[in-house]
Amino acid sequence: MGNMLANLWDDEYAAALTESELLKYRSNLLGSDLRITNYGGGNTSAKIMETDPLSGTQEEVLWVKGSGGDLGSIQMSGFSTLYLKKLHQLKELYRGLEHEDEMVAYLPHCTFDLNPRAASIDTPLHAYIPHTHVDHLHPDSVIAIACTVNSHALTEQIFGGEIGWLPWQRPGFDLGLKLEKMAVESPHLSGIVLQGHGLFTWAKSSKDCYLKSLEIIQKCADWLEKNNTSEAFSGAKYDNPLDAQQRLAVAAKLMPLIRGKITNEQFKVGHFNDSPEILQFVNSKDLEPLAALGTSCPDHFLRTKIAPLVVNFDPAQSEITQALSSCEATLDEQLNSYRDNYSAYYERCKRDNSPPIRDQNAVVYLIPGVGMLTFAKDKATARIAGEFYINAINVMREAAGVDSYVGLDQQEAFDIEYWLLEEAKLQRMPKPKSLAGRVAFITGGAGGIGKATAIRLASEGACVCLADIDQSALSESLADLQQAFGKDVVRSAYCDVTQENSVVDALKRCAVEFGGVDIVVANAGIASSAPLDETDLSLWNRNMDILSTGYFLTLREAFKILKQQNTGGSMVVVASKNGLVASPNASAYCVAKAAEVQLSRAVALEGAPIGVRCNVVNPDAVLKGSKIWTGKWRDERAAAYNTDGQGLEDHYRNRSLLKRSVLPEDVAEAICFFASDKTAKSTGNIINVDAGNASSFTR
Repeated sequence: MGNMLANLWDDEYAAALTESELLKYRSNLLGSDLRITNYGGGNTSAKIMETDPLSGTQEEVLWVKGSGGDLGSIQMSGFSTLYLKKLHQLKELYRGLEHEDEMVAYLPHCTFDLNPRAASIDTPLHAYIPHTHVDHLHPDSVIAIACTVNSHALTEQIFGGEIGWLPWQRPGFDLGLKLEKMAVESPHLSGIVLQGHGLFTWAKSSKDCYLKSLEIIQKCADWLEKNNTSEAFSGAKYDNPLDAQQRLAVAAKLMPLIRGKITNEQFKVGHFNDSPEILQFVNSKDLEPLAALGTSCPDHFLRTKIAPLVVNFDPAQSEITQALSSCEATLDEQLNSYRDNYSAYYERCKRDNSPPIRDQNAVVYLIPGVGMLTFAKDKATARIAGEFYINAINVMREAAGVDSYVGLDQQEAFDIEYWLLEEAKLQRMPKPKSLAGRVAFITGGAGGIGKATAIRLASEGACVCLADIDQSALSESLADLQQAFGKDVVRSAYCDVTQENSVVDALKRCAVEFGGVDIVVANAGIASSAPLDETDLSLWNRNMDILSTGYFLTLREAFKILKQQNTGGSMVVVASKNGLVASPNASAYCVAKAAEVQLSRAVALEGAPIGVRCNVVNPDAVLKGSKIWTGKWRDERAAAYNTDGQGLEDHYRNRSLLKRSVLPEDVAEAICFFASDKTAKSTGNIINVDAGNASSFTR
């Protein structure tokens, strides 16, 4: 367990809080440390006297974490509130284990004060324990003991009778009654270990409950540290593990390949983790046998599936390219074998009323010498699945170090994974946004059009990698977008599009961060103005390097990933009105922009057989937010049209047919249109976003 769990309770702060606010405070403290409980896992409760809004009488109300919440981030609205008296009346309606699920439908009838927060399946577990404050947590150290062959005896040995023990049972009404019975019959207990699941603790006050939870978890961790003296996972299998750069290189190669092969009706986003805990496990002698046993805690396997896939990659081979080639040669066979095994598990365990089989692909992919990949419908879910598997690794390491580790019985696992109540929860989930699971790579991502495009694509559910040469603007744009859409959704990469290695590295970063790429927006730009006779070679070459060669490098390197994934994709070239019609004093710029348009047509021809579309958006006179208008370009274009910098926007607006200014958001809308499935049958096309300019009509 390592470092001691810190007591974070602040008496001065807590003194001003109500009982319900103290419950939130306690929950946030407990949820802030993954050693105490995992994301979304566990629940807390308090039994509080409240004034009934109808009768005005005092009623005892159970405040308990609602369905689907997370302790670390829970707010007051995240708690369900139920009349405790009514919850106890439900015992009269209980018809036994065979009718367990019907009790959930009664919970809304116990709601206090019309609270809309749905009650969790764990509500009876808290309601019937005869103590005011209750914590149910999933600490790695306790689960390690709970998942051993001799779990009961070890619990007695470690806690000396202070903590009770109950055999594995799926959470629900009956388990709540068993917890009540044990707590009533053994009033000296401070908590109970649930085999294969987690820990319950209780106390008279919120602070005491918090401290008791820390005490029990720490006691278990200390015991494991003292008694687990064996080499973790029977020691290392490989003498010379790959270094960090080599691991990233392998991940960048394998992630798009795997992502493409497991994409079905729902695109998936990947997450890569090579933390020390993971490397110790994937490099160990016990990797394959322990991984095959599967996870134990239901919260773990609901997010990771019952078992991971161990990828056939041999880090001991002298050449990484050779190891990758061997891995790729067997990957289809491995993926098909996993799917077949999952289907057999479903057929073997299904009930008459089980929901249809879900995605048969693995969620967790363990790569010896490299680390762990996780894939899910979005980045946050993929990351959290990885965090849960780290919990599972910690549990296996400690359990196997003091006894024999035991995974959950497959039938029990199936009954939770395909629980009708769990299926109902999945069916209530909102429909995915139009670009959910897609990954967008945007050059010039920190500029006006690039940033507006990122915002538009992220608002439709896409993950976005901003690529730009301006480090300061890149950092600012990254912070803004992460603030708006969350840290999981947006990444940035330094990218000088004129340098081949820089483009390669930026796209590798995108592949490692998200698993690949689906939408490519070539948008990096400059602007220049000079009469033909004053256009020197350096100005000409600079335009060609950025606007022609830079776009070529971006599309070429992204095309390699799209081809590897083989799931189609959309490339959008942000060219210009000047790609179709020339302007005075801008020969280098106009020629380079025309090259972009022609490049897009060539890409459309080559991309069509693999479902990769390439289209062009031609903006004109986008002054707002554009970095290219902050330099002398504005004054140069003003001079070309016999006006000043202040009057240039009026000039462009008035020369348009619609007499309207073109904004970055307008261009972003066209880019999003081409990126989306709305244009799934369009390639080699052009949209002008210029408020109307007859000279640049495409036909």
